[in-house]
Amino acid sequence: MATGAYRLQQDDPDELVLVRETVAALHDFAAFSGQSTYDPAPCAVGLLSLTTTAEGATAQHETAAHQRAIGVDGVEVLDGAEARRRFPYLAPEVVSGRIRHADGILEARQLALGLLAGAGAPIVPRCRALGFDLAGGRLAGVRTSRGRIATRCCVIAAGPLSGVVAALAGVALPVSALRRHRLVMPDVPQVPAWAPLTYDEDTGAHWRPGLRGAYVLISHADLTPSEAADDPPVDPTFPYQVLDPASPTSVARLSPFWREVWADQRAAWTLQCGQYTVTPDLRPLLDETPVAGLHVNTGYSGHGVMSSIGGARHLVEVVTGARRDNPFRLDRTFAPARGKAR
Repeated sequence: MATGAYRLQQDDPDELVLVRETVAALHDFAAFSGQSTYDPAPCAVGLLSLTTTAEGATAQHETAAHQRAIGVDGVEVLDGAEARRRFPYLAPEVVSGRIRHADGILEARQLALGLLAGAGAPIVPRCRALGFDLAGGRLAGVRTSRGRIATRCCVIAAGPLSGVVAALAGVALPVSALRRHRLVMPDVPQVPAWAPLTYDEDTGAHWRPGLRGAYVLISHADLTPSEAADDPPVDPTFPYQVLDPASPTSVARLSPFWREVWADQRAAWTLQCGQYTVTPDLRPLLDETPVAGLHVNTGYSGHGVMSSIGGARHLVEVVTGARRDNPFRLDRTFAPARGKAR
């Protein structure tokens, strides 16, 4: 259940390449995908990250300097007064804000359907992968609920279930699944439709305009791995964590109009739950596994939508042998990530 956002405000230069390519394709999607039925409708409303502490303000300046150094343009750091002047809905407690106006939001489902339609490849729904046939240490076929597919090349791109599927071939992927909730509030008049994605760096709580209301999420509230699942169970307390002004992770902390939404009690919501597929260094796995012919495209750690097109192209180059240098290989050293998964 992705936020549905894209940003060039990346800390990792290798991931920046994937995101930059994907964002360029989003903004010329009909030409890129070769179809016009589906449109992810990218909208550069901006991504505004906020903090209420002096330490957070210092970190924002350091992050902005690092991002500029790796080639990200248009990043601004605002003091609290300037942030409130530009975005009057912000609370007095805001000390600093970092924004890039060219970042924004998109419709992730439309992106996926558009890529499928444009590919022209046959899609077989309701077909479960059951296992792999190996011969001499390499892939020979895929066993499915609808029969066997003889093949010497296959890509596992199963999101949080990628580790489960790879294990069918005896491959252990360095991934874990973290639950991520999304509160969909389709009709909330108090939400300024022009607002950027507004992110509380101190808590991970954030919201973005969507439909006639907003999507509300927390990106790094729970770092406890969960069991990978098609339909992970929802936590019924989540809406109260992000909406109740008494909660330390409430979006009302930095955007006080949410207090009115809470007090009014008329806004309807739908709670959804998905999973991040997370690697130890928060970078994706785009490589061939120890089983020759079996590849993986997974582990984006919350950056999957915005890296999707660039990541797929990168893996195609690995599969075809066009790429020799691969910063996303499986046997890399997993250095600590700079920043937090989002």
